[in-house]
Amino acid sequence: MTTTVGAPPLSSRAMWLTLIVVVLADAMDLMDATIANVAAPSIVRELGVSENVIPWLGASYALALGSLLVLGGRIGDKFGQRRTFLTGLIGFILGSALAGFAPSAGVLIAARVVQGAFGALLIPQGMAIMAATFPKPVLRKAFAVFAPMLGVFAVAGPILGGLLIDANLLGLGWRPIFLVNIVLGGVALILAFRHLPTVPAHRSTRIDLIGSILLALALFGLLFGLVTGSSDGWSGLTISSAIAGVLLLVLFGWRQARADEPLLPRSLLANRGFTSGLIVGLCVFASFSGLMYVISLFFQLGLGYTPTETSLNLIPLTIGIMAGSGIANALIVKLGRRLVLIGMLTTILGTGILLLVVLESGMQVTWWQNLIATSIIGIAAGICFNSVFNTALGNLKPEEAGSASGSLGAIQQIANGMGSALVTTVFIGTLSRGTETAMIITLVVILAVAALCLLAVPLLPRTAVAIEE
Repeated sequence: MTTTVGAPPLSSRAMWLTLIVVVLADAMDLMDATIANVAAPSIVRELGVSENVIPWLGASYALALGSLLVLGGRIGDKFGQRRTFLTGLIGFILGSALAGFAPSAGVLIAARVVQGAFGALLIPQGMAIMAATFPKPVLRKAFAVFAPMLGVFAVAGPILGGLLIDANLLGLGWRPIFLVNIVLGGVALILAFRHLPTVPAHRSTRIDLIGSILLALALFGLLFGLVTGSSDGWSGLTISSAIAGVLLLVLFGWRQARADEPLLPRSLLANRGFTSGLIVGLCVFASFSGLMYVISLFFQLGLGYTPTETSLNLIPLTIGIMAGSGIANALIVKLGRRLVLIGMLTTILGTGILLLVVLESGMQVTWWQNLIATSIIGIAAGICFNSVFNTALGNLKPEEAGSASGSLGAIQQIANGMGSALVTTVFIGTLSRGTETAMIITLVVILAVAALCLLAVPLLPRTAVAIEE
């Protein structure tokens, strides 16, 4: 991230109002990334569609956001971050309204894509504006407020979703989980128009639009083929789609090797530690995203929990993530890649305990058994989330850190989308054999992926960069 020279100084009031706008924008993103986990069974039931739709409810949003996130940052640099932020915010609000009033599953999934695409314009700009206009001492104070607030919204998202669904406001069922963004986004929009500072644009910034389109099409083709083929059977269309996705990924790599301004700097791809971090990060975030989605489905489809009961039973997992983040914050510099190993082994432990609980108790799993398993899984997630990428950055040059961080953030979103789609497809695809069997098979698959991740850990840099507070 480059600090822009020439931005006018801000008053203390303007800086804190800017922080509020950025927090609201990121809060909407966080809630929309997780809220479908709780809402999926209600959406499927009320729209009267197949459970095969469930994998796309979260994946459509995350994949659109992840594949366009780096592009969104470049657009902000070229055309102005304030203008891009406002465009992204307006588009996100409109996408949320379309999702809230969607008459069919197809329209809802399209609306989720719109949310993700405009979110990719919105999310990168907030931090860039703050970095360009806040003095460093104020920026540190802002980040000290920013991180805990996002933690609160991460906890509040599923809880709010469960409460809104069960409240059935005005007979709207699940729809208010998206319509609430009109209120939050409206407040953010009013404040942004009045107080968000203008940062001079860099008109010389070059954008690899072709590379961005290739990446988005490759991810869609690959995921459509794998998910649809696994759930509906392998046909000429699904096989062709998956093959086309792979070929487009190869073409994307070829494009990145030759573009003047590639989305991912070539020096990063030549760094073994960084590329290993990308691979481990892709596996880690995909596994956790899928696991958290499937746990929510198991609570509702297997244990018969209401959306509110499901969201409350997910609180230990979220608290565990926050606790694991604190552990990573304290130990990342001292332990480096060994902390990634600890996180992965803890993941295997927590998932293994949940597997044993389901094997032992079946559909009679108690709340305290869920509490133990999900807490350990949450702690593992917090450790991994905050250690994998900081380790991947461990041996990079300082001038590469900004591009690398943006690329890792995009990989995280892509992994979230692919993980939630593929893992839930395994779960939904085996539901015909019973919810208990479906959960057991899914947990075994996740354990296998986690074990494979361990093989790449020794390739990570030994040291890590400190986690900024």
